[in-house]
Amino acid sequence: MDKVYIFDTTLRDGEQSPGASMTLNEKIRIATALEKMQVDIIEAGFAIASEGDFQSVKAVADTVKESQVCSLSRANEQDIQRSADALKNATQPRIHTFIATSPIHMEFKLRMEPEAVLEQAIQAVKFARKFTDNVEFSPEDAGRSDIDFLCRIIEQTIAAGATTINIPDTVGYTFPKEFGNIFKQVIERVPNSHKAIFSAHCHNDLGLAVANSMAAVENGARQIECTINGLGERAGNTALEEVVMAIRTRQDFTQKQTQIDATQLVPTSRLVAGITGFPVQPNKAIVGANAFAHESGIHQAGVLKSRETYEIMNAEDVGWQSNRLVLGKHSGRAALKDRLQQLGYAIESDERLQTIFQNFKDLADRKHEIYDDDLQALISHVEATEMTEQNLYQLISLKVVTGTDEKPQAQAIVRVGGIEKQGEAIGDGAVDATFKAIESIIQSGVKLLLYSVTNVTDGTDAQGEVSIRIEANGAVVNGQAYDTDIINASAKAYINALNRINDVGKLHPQKESV
Repeated sequence: MDKVYIFDTTLRDGEQSPGASMTLNEKIRIATALEKMQVDIIEAGFAIASEGDFQSVKAVADTVKESQVCSLSRANEQDIQRSADALKNATQPRIHTFIATSPIHMEFKLRMEPEAVLEQAIQAVKFARKFTDNVEFSPEDAGRSDIDFLCRIIEQTIAAGATTINIPDTVGYTFPKEFGNIFKQVIERVPNSHKAIFSAHCHNDLGLAVANSMAAVENGARQIECTINGLGERAGNTALEEVVMAIRTRQDFTQKQTQIDATQLVPTSRLVAGITGFPVQPNKAIVGANAFAHESGIHQAGVLKSRETYEIMNAEDVGWQSNRLVLGKHSGRAALKDRLQQLGYAIESDERLQTIFQNFKDLADRKHEIYDDDLQALISHVEATEMTEQNLYQLISLKVVTGTDEKPQAQAIVRVGGIEKQGEAIGDGAVDATFKAIESIIQSGVKLLLYSVTNVTDGTDAQGEVSIRIEANGAVVNGQAYDTDIINASAKAYINALNRINDVGKLHPQKESV
């Protein structure tokens, strides 16, 4: 069967989701998980976008050995040079350069004539070839581009040295038949098309990203660009877990295969959701909590008689059984370390293991059974705690009083730049009072865009995961925290978001994208 290469852009396009910015360490954790999943190409970032993005691409390139590591560049020498510098130590580097080709983009965004766009694309690919023979070119907004011009620019960029040609549906505009036909025409009409691998990069504005990607594969594409959980700007990108399992489940139809270790899909999905603060909807295909759940009596009866009656995949095959190992307060350091390593966490020193183990024991005193999801939340908590000395705000204590016949009241003590300050407030609920008490101290004036609570595991003693999204001066960030007490988790998440809004270096703004 033909192989379909999986190009993951969670760290680049996925991070363009407002509020989904990731720290360098978080990017390395995700890149390591993607490598463990056997992703072919990891797009680590847009090196020219910021110093933070450059360092992230460099760190991923230094860490990942089995997967190709890619950096995005606009079609100019400055961008490409920056990508080459970031990828200097990569075992398998790739430079991905792009320029818009649709009439509306060329006229209103680039303000360039088609011939000038063509020449710039050719020169960009030639320049990128000075650093690596693994060069990808994308005609941005190809879905709305003139097919004749698309064929010309693809033919000449392949001649210039591009080894992968990516055709993006940048704005999620096309329908599957239409998008598949673009690949069919280009591959048939471009005389040197056999010298490159064709790739599909689809956005989900009309909910057609996965369908369009599969239509592209049916018409000659051999690489799919996608993200974990379909993360991405606007309505997101093609979901990696969906295309991988579509190809695997329907090999009778696709006659294709990937090298992805599907058992890592659920663990990686949860890792990305936890880091970005974008929870997975319960009815999400493959990785949603209800993806293999059956409530209908008819469905239940059918599954009990034969699983295949209502399940076209095994839950175990995508990683749903990976979180069933239970640790408790009687578990030792060795068992904890072993499980963390299985989950992809490298424990560098005995001192750090002891810190994690102590937090584990504290959690075990409050929660009888600890699952893998709890451990992932615990690691996030430990990493956040380790960064507190660098943070402007630190929550010292919180007291909330509420009842059926009285207005909730909250008292908070927050350390601001090393000075402890106290505030209190009355609110419409316990969480509202908590946020108002914190604001009475900090007076940030931020706008709350999202407040979300999900349970990490089942049971009344489960940890609650609170995600906060706030906006200030055009910057949007997420804050996140875990606790068996939802009010405490809410306060910690709010403080976390306030610290992030003050650290603009963690934001990686990208003016242009594929």
